[in-house]
Amino acid sequence: MEELIQKALSSSDKVSNNSLIEKIIPIGGGCIHKAWCIHFQNDKKVFAKSNHIDNINMFKFERECLSVLKRFANKSYICVPKALDLISYQNISILFLEWIDLKQSQQNLLGKGLALLHKSSSEWSPKKFGWEKEGFIGSSTQIRGWDNSWGEFFVNYRLRPQLIKAKAWGVRVDDYEDVLRYLSSYLNDHDPRISIVHGDLWSGNCGSTRNGLGSLYDPASYWADREVDISMTKLFGGFNRDFYQGYEEIWPLDKFSKDRTDIYNLYHLLNHANIFGGSYKENSLKILKDLRSRE
Repeated sequence: MEELIQKALSSSDKVSNNSLIEKIIPIGGGCIHKAWCIHFQNDKKVFAKSNHIDNINMFKFERECLSVLKRFANKSYICVPKALDLISYQNISILFLEWIDLKQSQQNLLGKGLALLHKSSSEWSPKKFGWEKEGFIGSSTQIRGWDNSWGEFFVNYRLRPQLIKAKAWGVRVDDYEDVLRYLSSYLNDHDPRISIVHGDLWSGNCGSTRNGLGSLYDPASYWADREVDISMTKLFGGFNRDFYQGYEEIWPLDKFSKDRTDIYNLYHLLNHANIFGGSYKENSLKILKDLRSRE
């Protein structure tokens, strides 16, 4: 693979800046892609993600999301890596990103930066919820489309597609139509401002840089209620009090936001159930049952 990356880079001055490669080191890249740190002789480092050529649309979506996040990110608080190039070579596709040195540190600026991103993007939103092109949430498809009503969008473009996939492990969408109708009405009454969201904001997809700024990467963005990001930070843990205090200092959440946490995280739990199975199935069904009791 290192040799393939070297050959692919020979056609891209955008990444190498005409410097020779010193070494390519494999690093942890999650369960979908392989990841690499490329060291050049001019001391520059670049992050690379590789996958089969058939999965190049995943990289195209990620590149687009990073570009939009970078547009609205306040550089004094948060850093979003720049996509340097996307190359197809033989049977692989490779996404090259700006290298960012990360470390474990306080999360106050990450929280503030996320709030500023949500707030600034809401002032330039397309006035409807959704995304123009088909995307991905993990290895699953995140379908494209738009709706002026948040409830209809979240139910029809996020929850329903996952419930349809869940048929493979015994879920019948018809059994939950009453829940979906309730959620659609409830979220329409909420009527949130439209913001760009990271879309897959667990602790493995964000961090802090060596100079203390927050950083966002591996997004699954769309125009949505900003609370979908805050809700997911509570799904798997990893976010501390500094993060939430930083967010609240910039753009406080309303007092009912916690009531929507399980609704928004149901999307991710169903997705995990459809991909990985296991306890995610039971957790998804429990939330569906709890939501039915709210009606």
